[in-house]
Amino acid sequence: MNSQSFLSAVENQRRASNFISTNRRNQSSIATPPFRFTNYEIDENSAFRQAEQFYLQKQIQSQTPMVIVLEDGERVEGQIEWYDRGVLKVRGRAKTLIYKSAIKYMFKLAEAGQ
Repeated sequence: MNSQSFLSAVENQRRASNFISTNRRNQSSIATPPFRFTNYEIDENSAFRQAEQFYLQKQIQSQTPMVIVLEDGERVEGQIEWYDRGVLKVRGRAKTLIYKSAIKYMFKLAEAGQ
């Protein structure tokens, strides 16, 4: 390796470190928003998340007929077949994927008459 290529490599490294330190100073001056969206506040291991998982797993195992009321008022009846962090798969007249964010509330079909 000749001295010219070594000096240019050292100069490139120096420029990169100056660029990084300048950007870090600029990023720290950016103000954080005054609020956070609710969906992002819920931690994966929070008590709410664990209770939700327990309830859904119980309904899946017992194949409980459910009524799911969406935000727009539409009602979906069927059994919860599968779920993940963002959606439910419901087997009723047709198999349907429903975003959890679109669900207003849900209850067991047997409790509808009470």
